[in-house]
Amino acid sequence: MIHERIPPKTPNKNAHIESYHSIIEQECYQRHEFETYQQAYIIVSDFIQDYNRIRIHGSIYDLSPYEYMDAIKQGTIKAKTIKV
Repeated sequence: MIHERIPPKTPNKNAHIESYHSIIEQECYQRHEFETYQQAYIIVSDFIQDYNRIRIHGSIYDLSPYEYMDAIKQGTIKAKTIKV
């Protein structure tokens, strides 16, 4: 992974990460009150695992990421093209 800074005044180049931060704020941080760092770490880690493995994503045919990858490997769906 390479850390890359975006040019000033170009939020559209950061849309995916901004969207993710908005989702984690609404669906995780606002729903929990953390007493300790350890508790926060566990809850946020569980959310991230759920988001990356189980949660249905509308942008990938309403499948979870694991279901999407399995469907691509089996050839039942075509992989989506990422526009950069």
